[in-house]
Amino acid sequence: MSLRPAPSALALGLSLALLAGCSGQTTGPDELGAPPSAAEPADPASTAPVSAPVVTEPVEQDLDLAVSTPVEDSVYPDVGDPRVDALHYDLDLTWEPGPERLTGRAVLTFRAARTAPRFQLDLGAPLTLGEVTLDGEPVRVSRLGKDLVVRAPIEQDQRYELVLDYAGTPEPAPAPTTRSDFSSTGFTITSSGEVWTMQEPYGAYTWYPVNDQPADKALYDITVHAPPKWTGIANGELTALATDEDGTTTSWQLDEPASSYLVTLAIGDYTHSSNTAAGGLRVDYWTPRGMTRPLDSIQTAAATVDWVEGRLGDYPFDSLGLVVTASQSAMETQTMVTLGNNDYVLSPQVVAHEIVHQWYGDQVSPSDWRDVWLNEGMTMLLQWTYEDEHDIRPLRESLRNARGVDQQLRDQYGPPGAYDPDQFGSSNIYYTPALMWNELRADLGEDEFYRIARSWLADNDNTSVSREQVYDHWEAETGRELSTFFDRWITGRRTPAPGVPSAG
Repeated sequence: MSLRPAPSALALGLSLALLAGCSGQTTGPDELGAPPSAAEPADPASTAPVSAPVVTEPVEQDLDLAVSTPVEDSVYPDVGDPRVDALHYDLDLTWEPGPERLTGRAVLTFRAARTAPRFQLDLGAPLTLGEVTLDGEPVRVSRLGKDLVVRAPIEQDQRYELVLDYAGTPEPAPAPTTRSDFSSTGFTITSSGEVWTMQEPYGAYTWYPVNDQPADKALYDITVHAPPKWTGIANGELTALATDEDGTTTSWQLDEPASSYLVTLAIGDYTHSSNTAAGGLRVDYWTPRGMTRPLDSIQTAAATVDWVEGRLGDYPFDSLGLVVTASQSAMETQTMVTLGNNDYVLSPQVVAHEIVHQWYGDQVSPSDWRDVWLNEGMTMLLQWTYEDEHDIRPLRESLRNARGVDQQLRDQYGPPGAYDPDQFGSSNIYYTPALMWNELRADLGEDEFYRIARSWLADNDNTSVSREQVYDHWEAETGRELSTFFDRWITGRRTPAPGVPSAG
């Protein structure tokens, strides 16, 4: 997600990005400087005309890619079940805006991570269950709030297929944050009946049954039946598109595993355009029909992919799209970035932030919400670098101002690796680790720093990781003892003095 400018250092809020929020509107300058007006597109020829989307053939999903090691989250333990290792979600969704009714069928293929007499998923209380079967046989379930308990034994490492029918009017979940750009997560319905979703750190359960924790990555096939003239948009490749008098049906396939908070759904009246990165990647843009804001700033995405590849290596997925919604934020939803419809969120620097997240946050994700700084620190540093190289704001200014507010952020929100659970997504998880990574960059030099940043991604492709793994990797690659350095920045209560330990 993106960092949103705020009026004061003690209100430095950030912005989610999911189909509904990341980076909200600016109300005044903050200590890092108000965002300058949007930069010109990196490639003036990138303006993309309205076009028909490309439909690709679905592939057979390789479930072994999605084998994970789920853990009980230390920050939000009431969400997710470490007994379940979801491998593949096949969702068939029908949206009726008049009655605001979602009808769904979910086919979940999962591995039992341990032997247990029962297991649990998360599903919003307003959604009524129909038939539920496990490997083709009816199974008993009980519910308490969002907790859906399946009363059937499972054996460790065995694979199962759970089928659930459900329907109702989804309601968003309260968000554990005081940020001004969002107060809830998950399925959000606009006044016109259109839909967007944004669900970090949780909230996917508001619209489908899910093991809603970051440690459990899964593959997805999502089919959306939308009203006439509307389009359902989700992650991955578009594999089917059909229109008749009853409406529009789209199918989407995500063939590399994603954490549930990185899944997105948008349903509304959209137009499509596209352009292409120098490396050949097509970038799709889904924007509200009649949108009056110029699209040049978000159509910098293709050129930005090329820019990021120069530092972090090849783009890690097969597709990339951006969808604009009624949110006030932006979210790095995997392969289909969600952008709110306001000037700052639609700026080139926010687009760059969410694209960098496709590497740091999506290709490699945190296994526990205590380590959300792993996503945001490196991404924030690259956003500042992008702003510097595209004449938006000098890097030295971003670094100076961030260091100037670091102690205030620690005092109000806690260190980035031990933050207040009711203050999710505050500025401490962005600025503080970005400063830390810049210390290493300045000490190691650009080439060596980004070499190690790339090797980390390659060694942990498609996984969810912990801070201990990150520390070990950088120590092994540099030959230095860095644990004290990392701990001071990530869990320390005081802003560390500048400098990185020398080798030896």
